[in-house]
Amino acid sequence: MAHKKAGGSKASQSGNVAGKRLGVKVFAGQTVTTGSILIRQKGNVFHPGENVGQGRDFTLFALADGIVRHARKLGRKYVHISEDRNP
Repeated sequence: MAHKKAGGSKASQSGNVAGKRLGVKVFAGQTVTTGSILIRQKGNVFHPGENVGQGRDFTLFALADGIVRHARKLGRKYVHISEDRNP
């Protein structure tokens, strides 16, 4: 019989939790097609720019075919898609 109450040790025995696979999926200079996922994130770390949409879970995705570009403006990080004019 235990003489002391388990002070929180039982709560930490839940085990490992799988990662959520967040982060940048396509980097600057790479070409993408419409609907491609660019970044998975929690909250607005990167903001959608030109030809980039944002999902309910803050996922950024391409609205047009083109080349991925990153930019900073007023302390915010933006992701743009510049349309590829020469196919």
